[in-house]
Amino acid sequence: MRGTDETSGSLFSYVDLEARIPARHPLRKIRQVVNDALVSLDAEFAALYADFGRPSIAPERLIRASLLQILFSVRSERQLMEQMQYNLLFRWFVGLGIDDQVWVPTVFTKNRDRLLTTEMSRKVMAAILAHREVAPLLSDEHFSVDGTLVKAWASMKSFQPKPDIAPPDDGEGPSDPPSPDTIATDQPEPPQTETDQMPRPTRQHRNAEVDFRGKKRSNATHVSTTDPDARLYKKSPGTGAMLCFIGHALMENRSGLIVQGDLTEADGHAERRAALGMVHRHSPGSTRKLTLGADKGYDAAEFVADLRQACVTPHVAQKSRYSAIDGRTTRHKGYDLSLKQRKRIEEAFGWAKTMGGMAQTVYRGVERVRSRFVLTMAANNLARLPRLLAA
Repeated sequence: MRGTDETSGSLFSYVDLEARIPARHPLRKIRQVVNDALVSLDAEFAALYADFGRPSIAPERLIRASLLQILFSVRSERQLMEQMQYNLLFRWFVGLGIDDQVWVPTVFTKNRDRLLTTEMSRKVMAAILAHREVAPLLSDEHFSVDGTLVKAWASMKSFQPKPDIAPPDDGEGPSDPPSPDTIATDQPEPPQTETDQMPRPTRQHRNAEVDFRGKKRSNATHVSTTDPDARLYKKSPGTGAMLCFIGHALMENRSGLIVQGDLTEADGHAERRAALGMVHRHSPGSTRKLTLGADKGYDAAEFVADLRQACVTPHVAQKSRYSAIDGRTTRHKGYDLSLKQRKRIEEAFGWAKTMGGMAQTVYRGVERVRSRFVLTMAANNLARLPRLLAA
């Protein structure tokens, strides 16, 4: 018998929103871990808000919505709010009822910027890693570090000369004769006749063609008018320079989870400075012998000496010449294991760029990009937890 294509138009639903989510859906375990982590941050949230005034969006819902945006590659807050109107899975994860009003995108963005600073993003990551089910997965002795370029939300056309830099000399001194263009400009224009057409103003195209050939540009003389914190940089020879930041991550080697994240302006020493900062934040004042795996870019005498002073064994890949790593490190079996495990950090960077939107950030300013990068690293850990906890 053929069924009928009729709309019932029922006004009420008696099925609980919780019952509509499959029992084995991976978001169930992620939501449990996130909720437990947010409960542990209740005192931190209470200190950020006043006891009077109009209630804002609950910080727990803000963080859940931001994590959901990263996990499902939602490109903007406006699209996130649109999907939360009809996506029951999104409503369930964030904590909204089926009849609750979804926030205005601009209100959500303003509340998110006030809450999700770099410090709060790091606290969210630490609370997730301190969860009773997650903590046994982590190694407290063996780590790896690396950095990756994050393309800034600024075009090469915005990389303009700094206003305090004098323009290059055009070859005309005070005693030089005036150029033909100047002579033509000084002469009076002929009077217009009645048959002459009125001059029309030339309209400047908003995306005009620009030829950069033969023009030397550097961070010392130029700055982006769109994002002044972005820097022109290339990480490897043979590649083109671009306006970017450098994202950094510290990974524990047992399960490959990111335990620290950072993002800085792009320069040749940023990776080594950030690595030391992340090691000290994760294990402040540690007297145990830790190991830190890294690629050849970290093979510098000063960096290796700073690691040894901090009781960290530098398992850094050796350069072909003038390496700061000697036989007292390479003779141990753990050195080869660290060099093998350190490559797993590229999986986190790959996920952050393909799924988390970090291939090119949509935020401006190093502080906002840093807070988003750290939260993306926390979301990467959450995406891997259902499989790790089920093993």
